[in-house]
Amino acid sequence: MNLSESGYRRVVVKLGTSVLTSGSLKLDKAHMVELTRQMAGLIEAGIEVVLCTSGAIAAGKEHLGYPELPDTIASKQMLAAVGQSQLILAWSQLFSIYGLHVGQLLLTQADLYDRERYLNARDYLNALLKRGIIPVVNENDAVATEEIKVGDNDNLSARAALLCDADLLILLTDQTGLFDADPRTDPNAKLITEVENIDDSLRKLAGGAVSGLGTGGMATKLEAADIARRAGVEVVIASGKHKDVIQKAVCSNPVGTHFTALEHPLECRKQWILAGPKVQGQVILDTGAIAEVTKKGRSLLSKGIVEVKGLFQRGDTIEFTDGKGKVHGKGMSRYGSVDVDKMVGKHSNNIEDMLGYDYGDAIIHRNDMVVL
Repeated sequence: MNLSESGYRRVVVKLGTSVLTSGSLKLDKAHMVELTRQMAGLIEAGIEVVLCTSGAIAAGKEHLGYPELPDTIASKQMLAAVGQSQLILAWSQLFSIYGLHVGQLLLTQADLYDRERYLNARDYLNALLKRGIIPVVNENDAVATEEIKVGDNDNLSARAALLCDADLLILLTDQTGLFDADPRTDPNAKLITEVENIDDSLRKLAGGAVSGLGTGGMATKLEAADIARRAGVEVVIASGKHKDVIQKAVCSNPVGTHFTALEHPLECRKQWILAGPKVQGQVILDTGAIAEVTKKGRSLLSKGIVEVKGLFQRGDTIEFTDGKGKVHGKGMSRYGSVDVDKMVGKHSNNIEDMLGYDYGDAIIHRNDMVVL
């Protein structure tokens, strides 16, 4: 199969810091040239590309001569601010070799939390792609705090895939893919080439970052894959050093670990609920309510709630769990935690009597809910 026959129309490529630095302390420009060549090949074949790049802090350290700095948020933000300009300059120069232009998009969790800002980011991405410009996406580390950080570029790339309605997300790392054991300690570990379902046993196989430069390990890649595939996006986790890895992934050649997309992806609003707003609280449900919500597609009612955890407001995203702490889904609450606490275990017909008002009989309506 050649690139033009792949069937993909839009691909997100995520490059981790370990890939961009080849495990060193500075950007490996020679390898970045090779990765650029592959992405340019996709574009020449009529496939749109969104690049989600790490490496800002590593680029900042290199540009400033590896200064000794205190381990503070302010130091990291300063390095990111300096490095981000170097990083976008490098990508601009490399793609210009092929007559291609890039446009930068820096995001924080706040941009994904707010529905209007989320839609604005989506429009911006689509406007760049429509003009043949390659969006270069990164987290805005220069201003992001713990409260508004997405946290890692694996999850950020999954959200970028949702924003631009991509067909394929390629997560390139310093590992070959997902193994059935830790390949760093077990010589008999075998590569898992195909994944159709992400469950707890698979999550236990995911390890942490090893390079010391990045923020994402295999666990975050698994989280990203789960978000993307629920939105109908196929995912490949593979080594950034594998020859022609990007083009092989697009041509469906055996490389790394491939995750199939769900057959019936979430609609756009539910994609935003899944990937955007930060969870603010939690409700614990009885077994009957879990079955009604997850198996019968019902809204979450107050009668099935056993306990309320955390403080949240009307419109906040909350998750619902069973008595063992397993998360079964999340959605936008129509009531704040104080109100929900008053309704625990009580029939929804009595909401107005209990509160003096009501916003409907559901705590989370099925249209505002994502079942995991």
